[in-house]
Formats: sequence, C-alpha cells, structure tokens
Amino acid sequence: MIELSDMIRELRNQLTAALTDGADEAVRFELGPVELEATVAISREGGADAKVRLWVVDAGANGKYAHAQTQRITVTLMPKAEVPGGAGTRPLLIGGEEVEGER
Repeated sequence: MIELSDMIRELRNQLTAALTDGADEAVRFELGPVELEATVAISREGGADAKVRLWVVDAGANGKYAHAQTQRITVTLMPKAEVPGGAGTRPLLIGGEEVEGER
C-alpha cells in the first residue's frame, strides 16, 4: 500500500515527464480534469498529534484488507502550470509552451 499523497506525487511526476517529452512535438494536448479512483484503507494514529491517513489498496490486496475500514474514493484534480513572474496559472499543454493563437 502507498499513501494517497504518494500516488498524487507520482501523477505529478508523470505529467511533468509528459510535458518534457512532448516539448518538440507538433501535436499537443490540453490537459483537462484528471480523475483518480482508488480504494483506500483508513488508519488512525493515536497520541497528541493524532493523524488519519489514507492508504491506496492494491487491487490484488483488496481481499486482504476486507476486515479493515476501506472506502472507494474519486479525486478530481485540475492541473495548472504557474505563469512565470507570478502572473497566476494557466491550463497545462502536454507538449511545450503555448503558441500565439493556439486556443
């Protein structure tokens, strides 16, 4: 099992790799909403700094955690890229920088 935050971090890494890989390609894609669906096991840690963690359950291990508290969740992410100079964000284009009049 991995933490949900690790799964989102890996997605971010994969999207970054796709941006880099497509930088010199003629065909580009505007990245829209990304939906992640996962079965998660919920664990709680006691103590003064009690935490609740969401662990993504591998499909093959789902039966193993049947006795644990599991939930099916869907997370919708709206990927954006920072505009240089602190001018906000823009939708991501897989394949490099936006060309004048592209949208």
